[in-house]
Amino acid sequence: MSEENESSQFQTLDSGSGFQTFPVAPGYRVNVRSGPGTAYSIVRVLPYGASVTIRCQTDGEWVSGPYGTTRIWDCVGNGEFVSDAYVRTGSDGYVASPCG
Repeated sequence: MSEENESSQFQTLDSGSGFQTFPVAPGYRVNVRSGPGTAYSIVRVLPYGASVTIRCQTDGEWVSGPYGTTRIWDCVGNGEFVSDAYVRTGSDGYVASPCG
């Protein structure tokens, strides 16, 4: 299921999970880290054109990216985080429940 939200950003509900999926900034291969900061190890790298399903969000290290400067990190899997500065959520704030 896809819908267009108020800021003309496309979001999708991950089938069966109830979590929303958002696109990663075009032209970027984004590091997925084991925690909410760049000091955490890289678990994997998202390919160009990827989308992520945000399970929850948490505050972490400040990061600047194509969608601004933020300390919000998106949990995209068990122990997997990406900076919200690289995810097109259409919001400067939380779009999912806080982690924990």
